[in-house]
Amino acid sequence: MTPEQVDEFLAGLSNEALLALPWLFEFWALPHQLPPEGGWKTWVVMGGRGAGKTRAGAEWVRTMVEGARPGDPGRARRLALVGETIDQVREVMVFGESGIIACSPPDRRPLWEAGRRRLVWPNGATAQVFSAHEPESLRGPQFDAAWVDELAKWKKAEETWDQLQFALRLGGNPQQVVTTTPKNVAVLKAILNNPSSVVTHAPTDANRAHLAASFLTEVQARYGGTRLGRQELEGALLEDAEGALWTTGMIEAARVAIVPRLSRVVVAVDPPVTGHGGSDECGIVVVGAVTEGPVQDWRAYVLEDASVQGASPDQWARAAVDAMQRHGAERLVAEVNQGGDLVQSVIRQVDPLVSYKAVRASRGKVARAEPVAALYEQGRVSHLRHLARLEDQMCRMTSRGYEGKGSPDRVDALVWALTALMVDPAAAALRPAVRLL
Repeated sequence: MTPEQVDEFLAGLSNEALLALPWLFEFWALPHQLPPEGGWKTWVVMGGRGAGKTRAGAEWVRTMVEGARPGDPGRARRLALVGETIDQVREVMVFGESGIIACSPPDRRPLWEAGRRRLVWPNGATAQVFSAHEPESLRGPQFDAAWVDELAKWKKAEETWDQLQFALRLGGNPQQVVTTTPKNVAVLKAILNNPSSVVTHAPTDANRAHLAASFLTEVQARYGGTRLGRQELEGALLEDAEGALWTTGMIEAARVAIVPRLSRVVVAVDPPVTGHGGSDECGIVVVGAVTEGPVQDWRAYVLEDASVQGASPDQWARAAVDAMQRHGAERLVAEVNQGGDLVQSVIRQVDPLVSYKAVRASRGKVARAEPVAALYEQGRVSHLRHLARLEDQMCRMTSRGYEGKGSPDRVDALVWALTALMVDPAAAALRPAVRLL
């Protein structure tokens, strides 16, 4: 609204309405901070750091306990407030800048009874504080509502959550809200998969009006385009499959911002069988390597994921050649199991002089990927930023196979690139020494 529209709106309100306006959260709330409609049991507010999750939880508690007037009963009278520790519940959920007391109007503000670790509202409603370090403390009490904060980082999350579910047994429809930055933990995934759960989601940037500009600039510069940034800033749930060949921790440990002068650069292509909107992706990955000195000192750098979805043969071939030109690559490596000579023909139509090598898979995807995963374990492969979709596929590739949707075309291209740059040349360099032994 323009300043004139704001003035006109405020001028049309009564004095009582003006006094009430700061406390009407529905007027100020962002979409992800309001509970969805319907008969849900659990509402999960999942978002990045500073996305306004705590405010959403505190305001939901208000809607549950407050009546029309300060002394009138609300929908809930006995609540549980559960955080990682008692101190965190008190300092964040109760007394924090976006906590319950700060959000409550003066005539409805609850009192904190430190000795009993509880809040008491003017209408008699109470909220009792619990620590996730003591799941057994939830045995015995019973509630008609609960607010759970940062569940994904609790060490005893599953046990505490289970005890809370047994305690939510009062009223006609006991409900709970979970405010958390997502992490790949079983209890959170189970909650999200429960049919009685609903989810709202927002990145940190959604709440930028209430955050320091310098904070956003700093965290975006430091973590933007990384897998950790997707979790902590975008609020995305990043899943590492059980027994994955690559993990989030392994990839983040390999993150670099600067690449040294490279000995060689290759572009690897894993072409789709067909070329239309519903076809698999065409995996196109650019990797460079420093291969001077002893083999054990060689290092590789994943520079770009240039993969394309639903592209025609001409389109993916042009995307691959363009990637070569952007990075000054010496060679294009393409798997030809599906397309045979047609793959080379399509690429030559785009650039007749391209340095091209056809590779054919004689082993399964896992067998090809394991030597490449070993390079990561040895700390010999680094990633630049903005490789999120490639890294997602990597974390779903396990010793049993790929546990994601579709085909891991990006990972296949990565494996072919690192095989061409690191695995095969290293084997060839070591072969004379092996013969001498």
